[in-house]
Amino acid sequence: MASPIARILDRYRVTNGKKFRLSRIKPWDTAGLDNVKDEAKELLADGTQRLFDLQARLYAEDRWAVLLIFQAMDAAGKDGTIKHVLSGLDPAGSVVTTFKQPSPEDLDHDYLWRCAKQLPERGRIGIFNRSYYEEVLIVRVHPEILASQQVPRRLITKRIWKERFADIGSFERYLARNGVLVLKFFLHLSKKEQKRRFLSRLDEKEKNWKFSMADVEERAFWKQYQAAYEDAIRSTAAPHAPWYVVPADHKWFTRLVVSEAIIHGMKQLKSDFPKLDESKMRELRKAKAALMRE
Repeated sequence: MASPIARILDRYRVTNGKKFRLSRIKPWDTAGLDNVKDEAKELLADGTQRLFDLQARLYAEDRWAVLLIFQAMDAAGKDGTIKHVLSGLDPAGSVVTTFKQPSPEDLDHDYLWRCAKQLPERGRIGIFNRSYYEEVLIVRVHPEILASQQVPRRLITKRIWKERFADIGSFERYLARNGVLVLKFFLHLSKKEQKRRFLSRLDEKEKNWKFSMADVEERAFWKQYQAAYEDAIRSTAAPHAPWYVVPADHKWFTRLVVSEAIIHGMKQLKSDFPKLDESKMRELRKAKAALMRE
């Protein structure tokens, strides 16, 4: 079925950040599509099947790779979005990597290292739950983290964030030039909805394990995080590595937008099953004949 979400993807896609402002996309926006909420599960199931079909072609062709990067404030629904949108993928051709606090080994390398070694192979889909963008987000909001890392002190200047944006831009351009489709998602949650979800984690026993006091403490830095995200998106959005700033207050809408954005990107690859030459076709006919004689 044709998804109504396909018609509004441009609303959330950022390929040139010069004029981008985070405030122009409202976290509670549904693009006037509240009428499709009741059929959201059906639309998502259809999207899951389309993704499975596209993945099968990607895997068989073995030329392109797909990298999906998810960034968000706490409780924005990254885990749930990854689970519901990508649950239908073949595990043999996809892998989710969650990046938490860097290990001592990670800190003994450049900040791209731990992500670079998890990049997907050709024919596969890699999903990053957080990524190297943490180094221009949480590290920027909390400069004491940078001070505690092993970066040479004379390299920590006022230009470090612009330099890191340039490095990330060059890295993603390199990936694109080597056949990696890079799609980046910022799940844009409102502070009010985050509070509601935190309270839900406290009130519902089955969600208690998700709660962390540190998450609440980070709310004090809300404005700084919003500014950091805006700067990161403005500085690294590109046609070959677009950002999708997806409203996250309504989970059903978030998941539909993410699903349709991935489908849109993968369709542009035009991956297909390999065409067999005549000698291979003769071999297949011979094999079939032998099986039929048994």
